[in-house]
Amino acid sequence: MEYELASMYNLLERILDGNEEPSNLPLSLLKAITDTFSDNQLIGAGGFAKVYKGAFRNRMVAVKRLRSFPIDEKCFNKEIHCLMRSKHKNIVRFLGYCADTQGKILIHDGKLIMAGMEERLLCFEYLQKGSLSLHITDASQGLEWRKRYQIIKGICQGLHYLHKENIVHLDLKPQNILLDCNMEPKIADFGLSRCFNENQSREISTKLIGTLGYCAPELLGGEITKKSDIYSLGITIMEILIGERHSTVEC
Repeated sequence: MEYELASMYNLLERILDGNEEPSNLPLSLLKAITDTFSDNQLIGAGGFAKVYKGAFRNRMVAVKRLRSFPIDEKCFNKEIHCLMRSKHKNIVRFLGYCADTQGKILIHDGKLIMAGMEERLLCFEYLQKGSLSLHITDASQGLEWRKRYQIIKGICQGLHYLHKENIVHLDLKPQNILLDCNMEPKIADFGLSRCFNENQSREISTKLIGTLGYCAPELLGGEITKKSDIYSLGITIMEILIGERHSTVEC
């Protein structure tokens, strides 16, 4: 067992060092480095996932665990596809994924039944400063203008790279921008993203996509273009500059 765990640590270490591409990571590895998804390792939570800090050999990663109600496999696969394509200093570094189904005994109508519990997880580099949203409001007042400019420039560079790769993020906001120890921003959370074909400039969706206050008005009609991200970028820049959340715009 120790030999297997050491072998899995070696794999993750090689990916972190850039000697191997992101790959399918065993569920047992992700459980081991997060202390079986302990609350003590929890660093973030949203409506669709929880994020845990994973630690091994004095190194750290972030593990995003999707909630176990019916998984949208199409969205999960899209997110992996976008992440595998994205390699830039201002995009959060993707390390691997896990798609596993575990048998679990449950009581239903007074009887014991065996149910399949789906596990879908993503693994990323760990970024010490957390999300940009933590540094907007009072904390933002302590940021020098030079630092704010650096953060804005980094976000713009990351988004420019995504659009060159025909990736539309669709949920750009301070909560989805992470900061490293040097306050270098990295765009994260590609759960709603779209990867366009080479000659594609728009897409029509029947669902409302994005976060109220950050999504572009045209998304109400279901029209998805790269301009949607530019609108979200503008709101984010405004928040960085004024040091507080702007919440009057709704999509």
